Amino acid sequence: MSMELLSPAGNVEKLAYAYAYGADAAYIGLKKFSLRVKADNFYEDEYKKVVELKKRYPGKRLHCALNISFHDEEIDNLRANIDYFRQYPIDAFIVQDIGIVPLLQKEFPDAELHLSTQASCVNSEAVKMYKSIGFKRVVLGREISLAQIKRIKDAVPDMELETFVHGAMCIAYAGRCLMSAYLTGRSAQSGFCSHTCRWNFNLGVADAKALAQSGKLLIEEEQRKGEYFPIFEGEDFTAILSSKDINMINHLADMKAAGLDSLKIEGRMKSTYYVAMVTRAYRKALDALEGKISREEAAPYIAELENVSHRESTTGFYYNKADADKTTSGASDSKYQLAAQMGAELKGEAFDALYDEGQKRYRENEALLAGMHPDAREARLKDYEIHPDRRILPFEKKDGWHLYECTAMNKINASDEIEFVSPSFCNLLVKADEWELISSETGLKLNWVCDSHPCVIYTKYQLPDATLLRTLDPDYVEGKIRDNGR
Repeated sequence: MSMELLSPAGNVEKLAYAYAYGADAAYIGLKKFSLRVKADNFYEDEYKKVVELKKRYPGKRLHCALNISFHDEEIDNLRANIDYFRQYPIDAFIVQDIGIVPLLQKEFPDAELHLSTQASCVNSEAVKMYKSIGFKRVVLGREISLAQIKRIKDAVPDMELETFVHGAMCIAYAGRCLMSAYLTGRSAQSGFCSHTCRWNFNLGVADAKALAQSGKLLIEEEQRKGEYFPIFEGEDFTAILSSKDINMINHLADMKAAGLDSLKIEGRMKSTYYVAMVTRAYRKALDALEGKISREEAAPYIAELENVSHRESTTGFYYNKADADKTTSGASDSKYQLAAQMGAELKGEAFDALYDEGQKRYRENEALLAGMHPDAREARLKDYEIHPDRRILPFEKKDGWHLYECTAMNKINASDEIEFVSPSFCNLLVKADEWELISSETGLKLNWVCDSHPCVIYTKYQLPDATLLRTLDPDYVEGKIRDNGR
């Protein structure tokens, strides 16, 4: 039996890319009932787009996280929003608070109940109890090992088991942390976690700083002799509580042998690029595990995980508790930035209309230049040399080239090499003479665009649906931790 690949979707756009890049299912949050309220989440009439996505990708599942700890007034609010929730094609609800279980069972009898990892379920007796009250799946606590998972599966074989396979780990037990609420007044249990465990803490005493920089400083809780947390002071920070990310892509066979039914990627607050690339890597790795493709075919996609924002990685608690105890520092980082999302190919009348518009504007400008006084014309041409952005140059038809809609998200320079990634090919480096940047309004060539500039890309390569365009991040420095503005 195949393991399900479950990807995060913080908004409709990310949901589309999760499905396109190989997720079997995706999990979303609605309004104020999710532990990631800082994600875009879903609201108003977006259910219409979700319904269309489910039609476009038949067989793909949609899970909805209602995983906060509910106060009475929040249960009242949930009741008030039931009719809104019904408009979404939800296959399963992810919950931790059993107080809302009877309500969901009554109002959504066809939807499955999945127990959130926040409930800290890590033993077979608890799994049996949750099964008895109607849960179809348990997302096990992150503190569990593969050996313990196998024991639970053997004890309760008809309960689906899910665990996190990739992404950020919380230093607190099953994510039940009060640190954010204490330091910022933002409760993690209500979805407002400020990730204070990732902050940089400074040791102000000179001798202590020197000791911490030596790497020999450890902390030990009084009643737990022999359990140490290392403290390391860098140039301007101390890492105490910031855990490494989970990365289990090279251990999927062991996860399958343990009896897992679903592998969950963390990251509803992560970027579209992150969702697409991580989902794609695990899709290919699972396909290789199931014999659909070779390990050699999957390898380049798996290697691309290094080009996605991440911290140092670990196997968490799956093999050895000591692996999860190691801390790290700094923000997630990547040498690439998502430069644009590629849209539909413009063909036929749409292509001809843009081509004709560019040619018309070029002829009008040439006529304007011809009618100028020679001195004025020379000045205008000189200005074009100084400011090439002002030149009026249409694109010309080229055999075998394709014109695509493009939504720019970062600056793209027409003189640069660019790189495409897609669900069906790993990465495609495109040289400067193999593509052109064109205004989608005027049909004229552009030297650069940035976010919100209307443009299309003309290239010799044919691009599949859901292709993304990435460029090297000019601010990235290998080995240097950047300030993420936190």
